[in-house]
Amino acid sequence: MEPEREDKVATRRKADRTSTENQDEGGFLQRLGPGLITGASDDDPSGIGTYSQAGAQLGFGIGWTMLITYPLMAAIQEISGRIGRVTGHGIAGNVCRNYPAPVIWSLIVLLFVANTINVAADLGAMGDALKLLIGGPGTLYVVVFGAVSVIAQIFFKYDRYVSILKWLTLVLFAYVIALFLAKVPWDEALKGLLVPKVQWNGAFLTTLVAILGTTISPYLFIWQSSQEAEEQRIDPDKKPLKREPHKEDEENKRIRIDTLVGMAVSNVIAVAIIMTTAATLHASGKTDIESSAQAAEALRPVAGALAELVFALGIIGTGLLAVPVLAGSTAYAIGEGRKWPVGLSRKPKEAVAFYSVLALSVALGVALNFTALDPIKALYWSAVINGVLAAPIMTVMMLLVRRKSVMGDLVIRGPVYWLGWIATVAMALCIAGMAVSLLG
Repeated sequence: MEPEREDKVATRRKADRTSTENQDEGGFLQRLGPGLITGASDDDPSGIGTYSQAGAQLGFGIGWTMLITYPLMAAIQEISGRIGRVTGHGIAGNVCRNYPAPVIWSLIVLLFVANTINVAADLGAMGDALKLLIGGPGTLYVVVFGAVSVIAQIFFKYDRYVSILKWLTLVLFAYVIALFLAKVPWDEALKGLLVPKVQWNGAFLTTLVAILGTTISPYLFIWQSSQEAEEQRIDPDKKPLKREPHKEDEENKRIRIDTLVGMAVSNVIAVAIIMTTAATLHASGKTDIESSAQAAEALRPVAGALAELVFALGIIGTGLLAVPVLAGSTAYAIGEGRKWPVGLSRKPKEAVAFYSVLALSVALGVALNFTALDPIKALYWSAVINGVLAAPIMTVMMLLVRRKSVMGDLVIRGPVYWLGWIATVAMALCIAGMAVSLLG
């Protein structure tokens, strides 16, 4: 080989090595997508309200639920992601192809109701938070926030929109900072985190279902599976994984890392909220949060007089992250069930029905705020509704992933499969316990 040519080859190889090294350095962040956004949107205003209420009502003794739920929610979300990536369809798309119409539509109707109530609660909390901050008509702010979330989903470019969602996750860390600045009795807090303490009464079991419902929520399953299918659809180098089984290990690893990080972010924030409210509100005898102002008091150790500002920004930031995920999951579910063109990467004229459902979900959420809706109470009870709905959807999911007609040769086995069933059974038992205690 000529010296000049050798130099060119060497230069090209060096450039290739440099490019590979740069990709490896950025690889971790590039792996984070649907799982991170799903985990962060799990700490939506409904989650913040539920964890705040749990910490204020039950103190540190409810913290252990966050350790228990982490492997369960991670397993369920990984299974959801793998369904989308393996099949090229979200959960609803697979259910409508493999079960009778009454099954898919009963689940979709329940999801639509739960998500609409959750959207209403989140928008109400966002309006209430901004009203707390600057005064004025809270319902007007609800309309503005609803319009912004719909416009962003319809008219922003998909990759730009996803990037914005990732950055919005940062607002949640105000609660972690608050935890370390609050006067926390760490021995008591760690005991509550590590030693399960169960109370057999309606209030505790209802709160437990609310916690499970806001950490293991149906809209999160739908969103992550649909986003995996969406990202595969818009990438010309990707096909449904069951048609490219040689990529299974690589793709499963990516989904697992993405999911584990996303769910870890979710649960770290949840622990911080529970412990902060336990150390501040519960310790001072305020066991029932009835307003945004009361919930904001938990952040006073970190923000002092600015507590209301930090609380408002946290609620608004997480709401802007979660409302699109909620409305989007509704649109994906109905669109896939009807076999419409779906996807946030599509232009509005290419998916009119999909975007119409998305807008309708938010519009109904806005409309509910013109009723006698209590934002803080609505946040809590929307989590309970999600908990009740989760069990049947999880059951259908777990049956789907063992069907070769659905997953091809990539049916899900091993620890993640059994953790998925444990999560499903645990959710069902909590719902049954809550029902028995409330009726008794």
